[in-house]
Amino acid sequence: MDDVRRARVDELAGNQSGVVGRRQLYAAGITRSDVRAALRARRWQRVSDQVVAVHNGPLTQRAHEWAAVLQGGPRAQLDGASSLIASGLERFTVDRIRVSVPRGARVRRTRSYNIRQTRRWSADDQAPGGIPRTKVAVAAVRAALWLASNEQARLVLTMVVQQGLATPQQLGEEALRIRRDRRRDLIHVTIGDLLDGARALGELDIKRELRRRGLPAPQQQVLRKDRQGRYYLDLHWPDLGVVVEIDGIHHAWAENVVGDALRQNALALDGDIVLRLPLLGLRIQPDDFFAQIARALDMGRQRKAA
Repeated sequence: MDDVRRARVDELAGNQSGVVGRRQLYAAGITRSDVRAALRARRWQRVSDQVVAVHNGPLTQRAHEWAAVLQGGPRAQLDGASSLIASGLERFTVDRIRVSVPRGARVRRTRSYNIRQTRRWSADDQAPGGIPRTKVAVAAVRAALWLASNEQARLVLTMVVQQGLATPQQLGEEALRIRRDRRRDLIHVTIGDLLDGARALGELDIKRELRRRGLPAPQQQVLRKDRQGRYYLDLHWPDLGVVVEIDGIHHAWAENVVGDALRQNALALDGDIVLRLPLLGLRIQPDDFFAQIARALDMGRQRKAA
């Protein structure tokens, strides 16, 4: 190996805590024979089938993180709790470094690192600069989804906020992206607690906000009946045919799914405009949701005038 190629390898290794991927080596002009010779002479050491360390000493945590990413391939990112640790989360450990790659990517698995395809992968979620990893808020929510227990999920979200790595607002914005998961409700509740000490956004708060924005006051907890029986509406503008249902945590519980669906369908069949607003969404993105209420009320006025 000549001095020019050695300098290329040293530059790569210097930026990656002493480890280099085989693809990188070959692109730098290092041959397979060069790699075999360096390994045989114990100048380098094999980390995995795709990664070598250009020294023969112990590997640091950051070196293992780089090795995991290089093993995962060109679109690999540290994810979940592993990404949080790489971003500075303290007093939290993982058994295996987690790396995410997009669906359909070739995965070269290894016992050393946990490399997974995920439908949640997005290039837009990558943190700027440094080792390829997901942004803190993204990583925190995913860690809460993937950790072994509910207790660990709550702990990691709390620690991220306590250590100043992300705000509850940022976590909430990411949590709204979750469509279906067994821990979705737990994550929403935990972030709600972190936002303001578990104070629920009540209907009086919503009514006050409607008034501040110049929107008409609704009737609250209006009793309606259909063929399935009686039920209450959270907010109702009967003259405009607009209904707003506030989805708190209980709306996601399995025993409520069928009843909620029947109620919404009955209202739609009666001709009402029905908006379903998640409680966390109202707390994280109020302007967007109140804009939807305003639009629904305008549609109701137009329909009434027609």
